[in-house]
Amino acid sequence: MPSARKQTEDGLFPVTGEGRAVSLFRLILGFMAVVMLAFVLVEGWRIWRDYRQVFINAENAVTNLARATAQHAEDAIRQVDAITAALAERVEGDGFAQVDRPRLHALLKQQAQIMPQLHGLFVYRADGSWMVTDKDAVPPNANNADRDYFIYHRTHSDRGVRIGSVVRSRSTGDLIIPISRRLDNPDGSFAGVLLGTIKVDWFVRYYGDFKIDERGALVLAKRDGTILVRRPFVEQVIGRSLAASDIFRKYLPYASEGVAEAVAVVDGTPRLYGFRALSSYPLVVEAGLSRESIIAPWRHDMIKSVLVLVLVLVGLCGFGWIVLRQLRERIVIERALHQAHQTLKALALTDSLTGLGNRRRLDAVLEPEIRRARRQGYALALVMLDLDYFKAYNDRYGHPAGDQCLRRLGEVLRQALKRPGDLAVRYGGEEFTLLLPNTDAQGASQIVQEILLLLRRQGMAHAGSPVGLVSASAGIAVGMPSVEEVTPENLMAAADRALYQAKRQGRDRYCLATGMEAGTPS
Repeated sequence: MPSARKQTEDGLFPVTGEGRAVSLFRLILGFMAVVMLAFVLVEGWRIWRDYRQVFINAENAVTNLARATAQHAEDAIRQVDAITAALAERVEGDGFAQVDRPRLHALLKQQAQIMPQLHGLFVYRADGSWMVTDKDAVPPNANNADRDYFIYHRTHSDRGVRIGSVVRSRSTGDLIIPISRRLDNPDGSFAGVLLGTIKVDWFVRYYGDFKIDERGALVLAKRDGTILVRRPFVEQVIGRSLAASDIFRKYLPYASEGVAEAVAVVDGTPRLYGFRALSSYPLVVEAGLSRESIIAPWRHDMIKSVLVLVLVLVGLCGFGWIVLRQLRERIVIERALHQAHQTLKALALTDSLTGLGNRRRLDAVLEPEIRRARRQGYALALVMLDLDYFKAYNDRYGHPAGDQCLRRLGEVLRQALKRPGDLAVRYGGEEFTLLLPNTDAQGASQIVQEILLLLRRQGMAHAGSPVGLVSASAGIAVGMPSVEEVTPENLMAAADRALYQAKRQGRDRYCLATGMEAGTPS
């Protein structure tokens, strides 16, 4: 079985002991990396799954909270709605002039005692004066004609119950939510208002029984966003509007209930909210848990998991370091030997003056390149390039200047050859050779033209040349190994003949050889 081979630009050579050690080192390192990556991916997936789960649990919690508070508010208001509807029918049926005030007072007082949410029941005349209430004492000259709910009913004929914004009671000083309805005379004219009030404190105490985090929030608001009740309770917040909040702008117009993440407009706290619009009344409840309270337990568990994972990875790294240290020491030694070998090899194949390859380098690659061109069916170009009147240049300017001129030409060749597979060598003295794989006559001509132009642009003065500048002549030979006989000898001979043809035609130009057999320049 043939030994393992490695392909380089210089040919083939057997895989060294260093190569085997490096391969083993990389295999072990890759295995450890895969194992550690597996640990990280599995733990990362578990952390992400837990993260999603805590939010799913939180979504369920806020949804249930919103439903519970919505049902509680709806039941409380429905009771007041029902009692005020019954009282309105009785008052309108008896007529204001025939109302038995002591008996109605006793009835109102009895109903207020039955329903714990009630702050009071009131009947106002058309001028806003207090006709009868559940209270034992009526403030002197009491009149509610200036209240919003009274003004609304006086100017609107609808008979439905109306839930107003929070006001402060004139009889007790408590914050109350007014629930009112219009009273009419038999002819349909405005007769007064029947009012039931719910204590804000009753909602606050109910909301306080829920076990939510300190930065959580429960809100009862009107459909226009006006806050009626909020936990945590801050009196200055009551009456503020939530109309600009994300829930009222982006969600409630399209869904009567749901879950949303939003930043509170009241205190700027990011929360996960469950919201629900009451089905029977224009009210909305929001139940929110702060994002921090949701992720804090998950973060604590994640930190512990990450610490454990780090300890495991550190252990694996320590074990791997012990295993790989021996391999690394061996690789260092073999690499030093290999580097010394490569340095010697590079010195043997490199021209010390120009840094280009030398003739030995060309001899090593030319025949393999011809075989590759034959297999792959592409053209191969060889260029012989010679500085014009170089002996005269050395005689006039000295050998140091001549060496500098050769270096400048080497830089021009490196600049012109842009493909990694192209090769420029100093063939000897002032003569250079270019090997251009997969290049036809047109492509080779373009490259040579660029080289000659770049050389002239260097502006190196040469008094011994007719053009006054350092210039070069070139001969190009292009072979097609797949369709004709191409050898290193006939390819170089053709390029050399084309070079001398360029010199005979006056130098500072190039000629193109046609055919490997005849080697006739054109």
